Amino acid sequence: MNWARMLWLGIVLTVGSAAAATPESVDLPDHNALDHALQNLKEEVLALNRDLLVLEEDLLFPASRQLAVYLSMDRGTLFKPDSVELQLNDQVVATHLYSPREQAALARGGSHQLWIGNVPSGEHELVAFLSGIGPNGREYRRAATVTVAKGHEPKALELKISDLQRRLQPEFVFREWQ
Repeated sequence: MNWARMLWLGIVLTVGSAAAATPESVDLPDHNALDHALQNLKEEVLALNRDLLVLEEDLLFPASRQLAVYLSMDRGTLFKPDSVELQLNDQVVATHLYSPREQAALARGGSHQLWIGNVPSGEHELVAFLSGIGPNGREYRRAATVTVAKGHEPKALELKISDLQRRLQPEFVFREWQ
């Protein structure tokens, strides 16, 4: 006997009208049908959520105005980043503190999306301030600057940290992704 019938019988017996109604005369919902309908509803909600996220991204970051900035390391050993601050036209647009795990991922060749946003067409100054541990375990703070000519197409920039072996210094260079 399932739990719904047991509950029904308990209610009927406490009211004292067990002789007037039987469990077979009451329509109980089919649990398999309810489970199936609920699963279908969950799938529809997930599909709608995916569509809404894509639409939201298209509205917030139209391709014609989009600028994305990434940070990567060329398996460098001369610099270990602790933090980065990104400024666009003298306005801070992003900051990030790197955990030891993120530092290890960057050192293995990973990249980190620093910022993605809308920028009107024209020239813009982008400045990144990096702090971390440099050569000989000393604190190291440097800035890298680039002027971005933004057109009507999306643009992606990479701030690459490389080892400059001949000077035993890290090098910070912006480059545009094609």
